[in-house]
Amino acid sequence: MSTKTKSKEAAAKAALEFSNGWEYAPAPESTDHARIEPRYQHFINGVFVKPSSGKYFATISPSTEKVLSEVALGDEKDVDAAVKAARNAYEKVWKKMPGSERGKYLYRIARIIQERARELAVIESMDGGKPIRESRDVDVPLAAAHFFYYAGWADKLEYAFPNRTVSPVGVAAQIIPWNFPLLMAAWKIAPALACGNTVVLKPAETTPLTALKLAEIIRDAGLPPGVVNIVTGDGKAGAALVNHPGVDKIAFTGSTEVGKIIQRAVAGTGKKVTLELGGKAANIIFEDAAIDQAVEGIINGIFFNQGHVCCAGSRLFVQEGVAASVIRKLKDRMETLIVGDPLDKNTDIGAINSKEQLMKINEYLKIGVDEGATIHQPSCSIPAKGFFCRPTIFLEASQSHRIVQEEIFGPVLAVQTFRTVEEVIEKANNTPYGLSAGVWTDKGSKIFNLTSKMRAGVVWANTFNKFDPTSPFGGYKESGFGREGGLHGLLPYVNLK
Repeated sequence: MSTKTKSKEAAAKAALEFSNGWEYAPAPESTDHARIEPRYQHFINGVFVKPSSGKYFATISPSTEKVLSEVALGDEKDVDAAVKAARNAYEKVWKKMPGSERGKYLYRIARIIQERARELAVIESMDGGKPIRESRDVDVPLAAAHFFYYAGWADKLEYAFPNRTVSPVGVAAQIIPWNFPLLMAAWKIAPALACGNTVVLKPAETTPLTALKLAEIIRDAGLPPGVVNIVTGDGKAGAALVNHPGVDKIAFTGSTEVGKIIQRAVAGTGKKVTLELGGKAANIIFEDAAIDQAVEGIINGIFFNQGHVCCAGSRLFVQEGVAASVIRKLKDRMETLIVGDPLDKNTDIGAINSKEQLMKINEYLKIGVDEGATIHQPSCSIPAKGFFCRPTIFLEASQSHRIVQEEIFGPVLAVQTFRTVEEVIEKANNTPYGLSAGVWTDKGSKIFNLTSKMRAGVVWANTFNKFDPTSPFGGYKESGFGREGGLHGLLPYVNLK
């Protein structure tokens, strides 16, 4: 090792020791401006209505375990009312409205999201457990950006599909997960409305609040009644929505298991379907990569979002020549991560979304140890109250390990090494999933070689988890089919002749 390299490593070690000994003062985001009603109803036909059963369920903050609000528990009657309202709005108003007029409503929704961004970000972090930095800097701005983007397409569909006759599909049933509640709602609602469809949305039962705040925004934007309807509830409400004969299109983001159930349910019905399901993304670091940049990308890809992204880089492949250096730097960086209050701007890793999800993650931690992998967690403390998990890496993992093959949906990273390009492509593709991947190298030819051979819907190069409304997103194999985002995201919501 050269003297210059030794001095650099000594300086980095000194900086790390200094940062580890530095105590950050709490920097909590104020919640005074975030208005959460004690009880929320369904949003059907432009107004908030009580559930037909009269039943409600509690939504809690995963970081404090306190009840935030009571939310209507939907059933088949509520779903039926919402679908009928959507059908009526579709036939009488929305499909007849010129695209330029539809676009104006989408622009208005986008602008109101921007105006209420601070409130939305705080509620997202309170209800979902994600750090305020992510809610504030990623989720809410991207939600507004999707409405802005698809507002621009509303009067240009003949250019999106030249030489074709374009018509809307009808009533779209949309079911979204708990990891990006507001963003997933925008991701699905915006293109559907731009194309002239009406919507019935069911948010995840553990994170319904920002979808209901979006309902308030939609109402305040003056959207015609019934164009967007939101029914809250558990899996029974989702099943009723999928099976309703008045639904023409189903868009689902969630687990592969539920996606398979939906496929079986709609077989032979003629309903259009797009599914964005689980993932087990490979993040690949080559010897010629910018190592420090790659390590930060790994941290961002799996830990900053608590691993609660279907495209999280939960498998790390490191070329043998730099494996020791990467692992050392990764461990050092993990020691600086702060796990705690999602509303504190210093927090890197917030709360796990629910007690059930935390139990699942802990089960996988035990499985990884039992399978013989070496576990490493930083020495950081975690709050006594709430659902928290330390960031975790497993070393000496192999392809046969369950922690390598199965989606954990938590801040858990399995590390493997490789020697050749051919070897890492084979390992990266050796999983039931095919949603996303990442490549870290300074050789453009290597990037293009891998992107052409990896079975992943999205491959990031020298970055990770970067999203843009103009770019399509979706997977292969058990990660689902169809694309959302970009011009491709219009296709599931139109009929072409």
